[in-house]
Amino acid sequence: MIDRLRRLGRALVILALLGILMSFALQSPGVLRLMNPLDYVKPITVHADMNGIDPFLVAAIIRVESHYRHDAQSPRGARGLMQIMPETGEWAARQLRIDGYSEDLLMEPDTNIMIGAWYYRYLLEAFNDEAVIALAAYNGGPSNVERWLSNGTWSGRTEDIGYIPYPETARYVQRVLNMYRIYHKAYRSQWPGHTGRQSAG
Repeated sequence: MIDRLRRLGRALVILALLGILMSFALQSPGVLRLMNPLDYVKPITVHADMNGIDPFLVAAIIRVESHYRHDAQSPRGARGLMQIMPETGEWAARQLRIDGYSEDLLMEPDTNIMIGAWYYRYLLEAFNDEAVIALAAYNGGPSNVERWLSNGTWSGRTEDIGYIPYPETARYVQRVLNMYRIYHKAYRSQWPGHTGRQSAG
């Protein structure tokens, strides 16, 4: 009986050590890269740099919005990598003076990232360079976010994301922030052209 308990104790210790080693392995950059692939590096870098935002954040938005499917389309009509609504795309295209713009271009990776990165920069400027608030506006709409902030529903702080009244938006912001941290850890030594000028909380 005593020998059996000793063997059980040793087995439990070994399992605990294996669990610890596994948790460390899962957090290593190499494993994180395998689990969280990065695509469209060149257009992300170019358009993030042009707009002075962190390319890791753009990558995180794309991962959460479309899982890097350039032809993704939501039931509401949002299109492409950064899931841009057609009316937002049309308005942004006028601001950016994109010649020959049509909705179909939202399925083209470079155009989609160009518009998405520019629009996120626009939201950052509208909300005093507060990255978390801009993320909420990207998903929930700037007018809704303005109302939440003005009536005190949400403070705009990262630790108060749970108070965002739209559960989908609250989950969205948290998922993007989580992916941002994962991408930064996995690819920080490999991303070409990383500016690091805009953090995400």
